[in-house]
Amino acid sequence: MTEPVLERLLVVGSASVHTWRYLAGIAPHVREVYLASNREAPENYRPANLAGYQKIDFRLSSLVASGRLRGWIKAIRPDLIHVHQANSVAWHASRASRGLKIPLVLTAWGSDILLLPDSNALFGRMVRSNLVAADMITSDSLYMAARIRELAGDKVKIELLNYGMDSLPMTPDIAAKEKRVLSCRLHKPLYRIDAIVRAWAEIEAGGRFPDWRLTVAASGDQTPELKRLADELGLVRIDFPGFVPGHELAELYRRSRVFVSVPRSDATSISLLEAMGHGCLPVLSNLPANGEWIIDGLNGHIAEDISRLAEGLELSMEEAADDERLTFISDINRGLVAKKALHADNMRRFAELYSRTLRAHAPRS
Repeated sequence: MTEPVLERLLVVGSASVHTWRYLAGIAPHVREVYLASNREAPENYRPANLAGYQKIDFRLSSLVASGRLRGWIKAIRPDLIHVHQANSVAWHASRASRGLKIPLVLTAWGSDILLLPDSNALFGRMVRSNLVAADMITSDSLYMAARIRELAGDKVKIELLNYGMDSLPMTPDIAAKEKRVLSCRLHKPLYRIDAIVRAWAEIEAGGRFPDWRLTVAASGDQTPELKRLADELGLVRIDFPGFVPGHELAELYRRSRVFVSVPRSDATSISLLEAMGHGCLPVLSNLPANGEWIIDGLNGHIAEDISRLAEGLELSMEEAADDERLTFISDINRGLVAKKALHADNMRRFAELYSRTLRAHAPRS
């Protein structure tokens, strides 16, 4: 265990693999870590120094969440509170910690900032209040940081940090990669998996890439609909493996030459970082956060018009079929991940952020 930067850290977040990964990753940097969530962390993510857990219902309709969390904060007396998500989780956490003189760090997720405030005026006010209440906010993209400033003003303090991928994979064997396109985002309307399936139908019908396959991993509410769409379109070179555990997903990245992700809105996604680390050529929607990682035509492709996604995929598949070209792209992308997006390195940066926040919050003599 490294030298702890504080005695007691309280992590507040909804039940999510992102919260669990953060909990396990930051634990070596603190003496004791506590978790407030709507579900306990899975055993494989529970650090040895997890000193306590409090179940909290983070729904806005919950009448007791803030009071329950406040009582627990008073009991455990954390040195710092780190809240994950600027939605109802932060709403209850900021109310619970009000007046307790405990610094609060808030990590915003893309949907909190890029979608939720525009869904209705009430949510917009809630998110703005959550941002203003934080002593420090972290964002995983410049674009989202700019949007935070628009929502909360110039006085809020923002640090650019992402959770990062667990480790940089071994140098990929480009020659061993299959002619495979991989999609692994959730099957929800936000991610437009149906657009990928329809683009693939154009590719199969075109006949230029008869030895390529599309793998549509992950799952979600739209999974049955997507499978029906593939059947209706008569697709024969498409797989739906469903949700796959981490080691199997890593194998899919290793075997794939192209990674496609075209959500309507997004910040920096872990799946993009993983694809870059495994040597895939990314094909992405035209979002500002994607432009912070990919230059169109250099280390990936940006699909500006989703209705013409098939053209972008064909261009990318043709490029990725060239081992020398894909090696060049892989080297660039792996270098970016090594520099800015490794989990252990970024956990140290979060720990350093805690130290700075505590010093700024300390009373002046």
